[in-house]
Amino acid sequence: MSSGVRALMVQGTGSNAGKSLIVTALCRALRRRGVSVAPFKPQNMALNSAVTAEGGEIGRAQAVQAMAAGLQPHTDMNPILLKPTGERQAQVIVNGRPRHNRSAVDYHRDKPQLMGEVIEAFTRLGRRHELVIVEGAGSPAEINLREHDIANMGFAEAVDCPVVLVGDIDRGGVFAQLVGTLALLSPSEVARTRGVIINKFRGDLALLRPGLTWLEARIGKPVFGVMPHLPGLFLEAEDGFFADGQEGEFGAKDGDDRRRLRVAFPLWPRISNHTDLDALRLHPQVEVRAVSGGEPFPACDLVILPGSKNTRADLEWLRRQGWEEAIGRHLRYGGRLLGLCGGFQMLGEGLIDPDGVDGAVGMSSGLGFLPMVTRFSPEKTLRNVAGHLAFAGGGAVAGYEIHMGQSEGAALARPALVLAGEPHGARSADDRVVGCYLHGLFDTPEGLASLLGWAGVAEALPLDLAARREGGFDRLAEALEAHVDVDALLAPRV
Repeated sequence: MSSGVRALMVQGTGSNAGKSLIVTALCRALRRRGVSVAPFKPQNMALNSAVTAEGGEIGRAQAVQAMAAGLQPHTDMNPILLKPTGERQAQVIVNGRPRHNRSAVDYHRDKPQLMGEVIEAFTRLGRRHELVIVEGAGSPAEINLREHDIANMGFAEAVDCPVVLVGDIDRGGVFAQLVGTLALLSPSEVARTRGVIINKFRGDLALLRPGLTWLEARIGKPVFGVMPHLPGLFLEAEDGFFADGQEGEFGAKDGDDRRRLRVAFPLWPRISNHTDLDALRLHPQVEVRAVSGGEPFPACDLVILPGSKNTRADLEWLRRQGWEEAIGRHLRYGGRLLGLCGGFQMLGEGLIDPDGVDGAVGMSSGLGFLPMVTRFSPEKTLRNVAGHLAFAGGGAVAGYEIHMGQSEGAALARPALVLAGEPHGARSADDRVVGCYLHGLFDTPEGLASLLGWAGVAEALPLDLAARREGGFDRLAEALEAHVDVDALLAPRV
């Protein structure tokens, strides 16, 4: 059946093949051409999310793609978001709102009913725009997931949407990826696949051309283009940590030789919204290190406890590493400590979960650095908000809140921020321990400069994350136009 929506679906040979990147590139390239284009992902599984203007929650990648298209993110762009809470459990968010927690088996049974809601969101979006660029999930060739599929070919077949297949040559084996994926599709699915794009090529294209000729003959479909590897491209990662070049140790950075700030944070199992750290990662005076389980916690200037989808479980994981004592020692030696969202909740004296919304029913002792407790409840706070710091010079901040717990106690009498005219977050009496629920705390130039000064950078160089993001979109679109036949890719089907 045809939905009546003009669309193209980008599917990949596997996770991280480049689906999000190609969709983002198409959104910006078509916007530059004057086309009203919107991104769409039927089902996303990610712990990086964003709040839409109407107060719903969608995958971070679709919010970024909306920015590339010059749009405000909307819940219709990602009607199903799965946020894992454990190995086999996930919170199911439908049309921007949490509906329930589901096991993998139960969610699979729900898919036929959810397909209707997915198609309704897609149709609404298509009515508002000339073209919808759809992103698949994982691979369409996962045999065990084909029944009731709503994320890849099941969706494409339901709305009669053409497909382009993306393979990542940087991983090696791209010809096997592409040929093998097509070999596992049904005849109708192969027929709707218009051709392929090869992503992240680093070499001499002349050496690749014989392989492209062979591939086109083998699959009977065109190679629309070969996207080059783009070193240093800033594009927020959908789920994997730090898309480009996270180092395991502190190391030298090019740039200003004034005092550098060493930032370390625990890479716990259910880390969420790690894009909060992007501005620090990009800043020339800051060195960011993710500390994995089993490592000693390093000496540093600032420890950040990031967001978590399962705060109590991740806190227990931190304790098993022996890092609670290390963080206490860091503070005694004059270091700074910042908690964001779930990390903020950990800073208090207790975490109480009577309904099991954050994980198992029960309570946990917190780290005890701030006199407060957090109580979890089924109501989820979702809002975009702006304000200023209540310390460190009061720089302007803006971002979003996504959390299911509320904190209370004496610590909140010394707020970290003022958001929408109201006090928010908490800080210790000596201002060395700070926490808040605001994601995007470092994203404004003014807030970043103030926080770097608080952490120990006397003369912080300016960094405008929004400008860097926009520059990345344009660079990506220019590479797509130069290396991919966009007109042939979007040509009407005959």
